[in-house]
Amino acid sequence: MAQTRLPSHPDVAYPGAAAALELIKPITWFAPVWALLCGSVAAGGSASSSYPWLAVLGGAILAGPLVCGGSQAANDWFDRDVDAINQPDRPVPSGRVPGRWALWIAIGMAIAALLFGLGLGRGVFVATVLALALGWSYSAPPFRFKTEGWLGAAVTGVAYEGLAWLTGALIVGGEAVLSRPLMVPFAALYSLGALGIMVLNDFKAVEGDRQMGVNSLPVRLGVRRAALTACAVMAVPQMVVVALLALAGHPISAALIGALVIGQFALMRRLLRDPQRFAPWYNGTGVTLFVAGMMVAAVALRHGAGG
Repeated sequence: MAQTRLPSHPDVAYPGAAAALELIKPITWFAPVWALLCGSVAAGGSASSSYPWLAVLGGAILAGPLVCGGSQAANDWFDRDVDAINQPDRPVPSGRVPGRWALWIAIGMAIAALLFGLGLGRGVFVATVLALALGWSYSAPPFRFKTEGWLGAAVTGVAYEGLAWLTGALIVGGEAVLSRPLMVPFAALYSLGALGIMVLNDFKAVEGDRQMGVNSLPVRLGVRRAALTACAVMAVPQMVVVALLALAGHPISAALIGALVIGQFALMRRLLRDPQRFAPWYNGTGVTLFVAGMMVAAVALRHGAGG
């Protein structure tokens, strides 16, 4: 793949604060921070037990700005050629983050994440290492999992949903919490559902991905089929969660999540009319219902589902 010149701007030697903040994309932090909070709620004990607020706040900083934000900077660096076609106004191709600054920022935040994770315990440190490895390998050579369709979406789903959920659980309950029957399965199911959400984010870059040989699902399957597949992948894991909660004796939680899934089906009808146009809209509506269901499931786990 042909490489562009290092991004530069005649008047910019260092990135400004606004450009650096845009590089690490604060809007993307919500998913891992929310998953971490869900995991921390799921691992909680009785209502009278102490909740480690400061440790959970540290975990939120770890999952959001440091792991996710730093990985976003790394991805923008390694994707600078594709972004020069799809979104040339981004900080790196526009030159507002010049030279190799995006790479240095990403490396610095990865080191900070490792130190944070180490301070929060062995299990959290292991989860941090895995999340960083997956987050970077999405765009970084030699892996560049984003070029492999489902694999790229799965990597981001695990990094920003499943591992974040388990990180929250580890902070509150320690490594023993992973032995609870539904803790890891729910993290895995919501990681799988998030895979469909990640596919929606590929619709904005179809033309550039096609030109640069990135085999995202919209490129590989076509926009319509990729949208249908994404909807199915988002819905099926949630229906499995509903079934597991019902079997575990939590019918109210199961019914609430089932109602949220029905709401998503209604919103998916509009998404499928024009996936490229309505994917951002669905991210603000249907995905909101998806993440609300995550917290319902977390509360059910806190109150003994699968225990």
